Amino acid sequence: MRLFLSLSIAITAIILSRYSSHLQTLIVSYGQTPDSTRLVQTNQTTINTNITSQINADAFPITITDPTNKMAVPRTIRQVFLAIEQAEGAGARVRRSIGTPKLRNLSPFLMLDHFTIGKGAGFPDHPHRGQETITYLLSGGVDHEDFAGNKGTIGPGDLQFMTAGRGIMHAEMPHENADGSPNVGMQLWVDLPKRLKMCEPRYRDLRATEIPVATVDDGRVEVKVISGQSHGVDSVRDLAYTPVWLLDVTIRPGGRLAQPLPKGWNGFAYTLSGSTVFGSNDATKVVKEFHNVVFDQGGDYVEASVPDNAESESRFILVAGLPLDQKVVQYGPFVLTSQEEVYQAMVDYQTASNGFERVRGWESEIGKRMAF
Repeated sequence: MRLFLSLSIAITAIILSRYSSHLQTLIVSYGQTPDSTRLVQTNQTTINTNITSQINADAFPITITDPTNKMAVPRTIRQVFLAIEQAEGAGARVRRSIGTPKLRNLSPFLMLDHFTIGKGAGFPDHPHRGQETITYLLSGGVDHEDFAGNKGTIGPGDLQFMTAGRGIMHAEMPHENADGSPNVGMQLWVDLPKRLKMCEPRYRDLRATEIPVATVDDGRVEVKVISGQSHGVDSVRDLAYTPVWLLDVTIRPGGRLAQPLPKGWNGFAYTLSGSTVFGSNDATKVVKEFHNVVFDQGGDYVEASVPDNAESESRFILVAGLPLDQKVVQYGPFVLTSQEEVYQAMVDYQTASNGFERVRGWESEIGKRMAF
């Protein structure tokens, strides 16, 4: 039996590696220490964020300092690097920044892909356990289908928040657009707190028309508040178990934004188009498209601007999340806190048990579009 399971796991790894370059190595890293995640509350604005499920009903205190406060300190830039395009899935192209040797992970973030999926490409049937994924479609359309019978489509500007929890098997396949254009978007992998690794899987969709917008600097800056808050505008609802802020920012020439982020959270920006000046005073850096800008954990806000004489506007996503004080052990689509848990996930997947019962005999309809 032990030999059979070992052979089955080896076969599983080979099959999964057909769709994910993540499966080539076992990644072991550590999260932040408890001291680095403690939120110190002073006379600053304090907000209680309640996760939208009784499974995770604890309140996470968030401390925010307004940039106009004389005590407010801008966040400095820790790292800037280009996201190199590479092949992923079946025929897809991605620019991966988080989840590479440049930035293995930035708790709670595990991976960030800027993907382009054309005709005949996609992400056929594959499993997950232990993480959440946030898919933000910039153009085109993507269908999804899972082994629980859930089906849906997201279009331009829509988002899907998926909690894999104890186990999910699904497929993500692009539309074939009439004009032949590819489907482009972002996918962010977020770690789940250890106590929620084995929660039931779920989906939440957020449509483009539901996303509130903050207008700043006399209309020169527009912030789509997907999750979190910006300049008096709050997001519609919390959509992930792990506390995350996600903002889509457009700055026109002459515009400037000072965006507060929760104290102690990790934060980064990913540039989608144009050139953006990040930083304050003498500590500024001009960043072109397709770069990840990682900010130091200390500080209260991020400053970004576009010069008056710029030829075009800039666009970037600004993301922040609560660091998790836990070990990360990842093998492809399985993200747990020990090697034993990863091994068990592979056994469960191979034997269709402990969350993967519906894997046996299941095949998505949308995955059949793929010609091997």
